[in-house]
Amino acid sequence: MNKLYETLMNHRSIRSYTDQPVSEQELNLIINSVQAAPSSINGQQVSVISVQDRETKEKIAELTGNQPWVAQAPVFLLFCADFFRAKIAAELNGENLAITESLESILVGATDVGLAMGNAIAVAESLGLGIVPIGGARNKPLELIELLGIPEYVFPVSGLVVGHPADLSAKKPRLPQKAIWHKERYDTDLEGLIKEYDQTISTYMKKRTNGKETRGWSQTISSFYNHIYYTEVRQMLEQQGYDFK
Repeated sequence: MNKLYETLMNHRSIRSYTDQPVSEQELNLIINSVQAAPSSINGQQVSVISVQDRETKEKIAELTGNQPWVAQAPVFLLFCADFFRAKIAAELNGENLAITESLESILVGATDVGLAMGNAIAVAESLGLGIVPIGGARNKPLELIELLGIPEYVFPVSGLVVGHPADLSAKKPRLPQKAIWHKERYDTDLEGLIKEYDQTISTYMKKRTNGKETRGWSQTISSFYNHIYYTEVRQMLEQQGYDFK
C-alpha cells in the first residue's frame, strides 16, 4: 500500500497533546510543504504565522472560542489568505490591485489556503505529529489580526494546531462515497444516504461519549447552519481592504 495514502486514510483530529516540542526541523518541513502546494497563477496567496509563545497561544485559544488544545499544543499555525505581496507587486509595476474588489479574491485565497493546509497536515501526520484545524480563527478575527500584526489585504482563514498526540482519537466515519462522488452528472437523490450516515455518526458519537451524545450528522450540521456563527467575517474583510462592489 502507498505510504502517503495510508497517512491520509489514518487522519484523525487530535485534541490532547504532550509537552514534547515540535522541532525546528519538523516545522521547516511543514512550511516547505506549504510552499510546494499549487496556487492560482503562481500568486502563492498564502502566509503562515507560527505561534509558540504560551501567553499568545492562550489568548488565541480564547479568541477561537475557548479551545484549550490551542494553548496546550506546542505550535499554533495561522493560515492566512494573502494579497499583501500582490499589492507590492502591483506597486512595483505601476498597476492597480483590482482583484480585492471581487469575491474572486476570497475564492482564490481560500482555495490556496486549503491546498497549502492539506499539504501541511499530510506532512505533519507523516512525521507522527497530531493536528486539528481551527476554523475558530474566524470567530474573533479583528482581535486576532491586531494580536498578530496582520497587515491589509491579509486575512485569517484557519488555524492548525500541531504537536505530539497524548492519545489517538477514534477515526470519524465519513459520508458514503456515493454521496460525494457524482459520475458525469450531480445526483441529487441523497436523502437515503444521509439518513444512513446519520445512523453511523449517531453510533460513533454514542461510543465516543459513553452514551452522552447520540446526534447524527444532519442534526449537527443543521444546528450550525441555522445561523451565521462567525459574525465578524465581512467586517474583517472590509477592514483588511476587500471592497466588494
